Amino acid sequence: MTISHIRSRAVAIPVDRPTRMSNRVLADRHYVLVEVTDDHGRTGLGYTYAGTAGGPLTKAAVDDLLAPVYLGADADDVTALWSRAYQEVLLAGRRGAVIRALSAIDIALWDLKAKRAGQPLGVLLGGSTAPQPAYASGGYYRPGEGEWTDAVAAEIAFNQAQGFADHKIKVGGLSVAEDARRVAAAVEAIGGRGRLALDANNAYPSVHQARAAIEAFERAAGDTPLWWFEEPLSPEAIDGHAELARRTTTPIATGEIHQTRWEFRSLIQAGAASILQTDAGVAGGVTEWMRIAHTADSFGLQMAPHWHHNLHVHLTASVANTLVVEYFALEKGLYNFELLVTPETRLEYADGQVHLPGRPGLGIDLDEAIVSKYELPA
Repeated sequence: MTISHIRSRAVAIPVDRPTRMSNRVLADRHYVLVEVTDDHGRTGLGYTYAGTAGGPLTKAAVDDLLAPVYLGADADDVTALWSRAYQEVLLAGRRGAVIRALSAIDIALWDLKAKRAGQPLGVLLGGSTAPQPAYASGGYYRPGEGEWTDAVAAEIAFNQAQGFADHKIKVGGLSVAEDARRVAAAVEAIGGRGRLALDANNAYPSVHQARAAIEAFERAAGDTPLWWFEEPLSPEAIDGHAELARRTTTPIATGEIHQTRWEFRSLIQAGAASILQTDAGVAGGVTEWMRIAHTADSFGLQMAPHWHHNLHVHLTASVANTLVVEYFALEKGLYNFELLVTPETRLEYADGQVHLPGRPGLGIDLDEAIVSKYELPA
């Protein structure tokens, strides 16, 4: 079976309200959708998050740099095609939008392979359809929701009403003292019935400042241990993350922006994190995510992938070192990729778990009317 056609589309979906994290303001989410069709007319779907303005750039990488490598090739030869494509784009970009584009094509090929096998992707990769543990993500800074402490407590209550015991909130967007009060409010709202992770989105410029922050948050949490401290430093600060990991009680988690197994090798060798948040839509697709996860397992590290629960539920089902899946409720208007998916194929959840779809491949269908509404002009 050969690859006969590759179609890419960039879409921009606005968030429903003004939203920010520690160092970025969110207005739109850009996604790039890739459909790979074989010579029998069967199609696989892949996608990636392209940032708040990177959709056209990532789409161009698909169309101009990568599609020529894949067209006419054997659709089953996924791993070899990944290596060929990576080699082809060495000069254009071994990281950034180019690897996100490569991720989307690779995901589409795996979706196609699983569809042809008549199996959910997670089963094809060696897993089962057992539900996967999940946590409710959010805790962004959104003006108009009252006091910061009231807003975070209200969101925890919403998560709990949806059946989630474990939660994640942002830090780093306010002073350490103000964020510490939000942490205390979240811990109080959880009431000992779950765990709380903190996500700094690279907020702190030095190990000293990051350490001072996490120690303040630990004091605010009292006797309740924090689940993890996520991305406290720049993704380039691998040694800094390693130093912080050695000097803090709360586990360090990172990896959502890191790409390819070579960057993760550096993270692992440095001891920079005990939890890896590898994002298949960023790191190089399913092919590269599985390589990274198996390597992490050999070092006793756990996987808590970033975003894309529709995809990652399949990947976490197929490895032994899964910690948890990140889940974003569509009602929060933050991770709005779900708007592009038909309601009947959106990911199901219950009792703090996400359910692996029983349909072949990723198990999702696009709502073409919604895609057309938000598609960026070519």
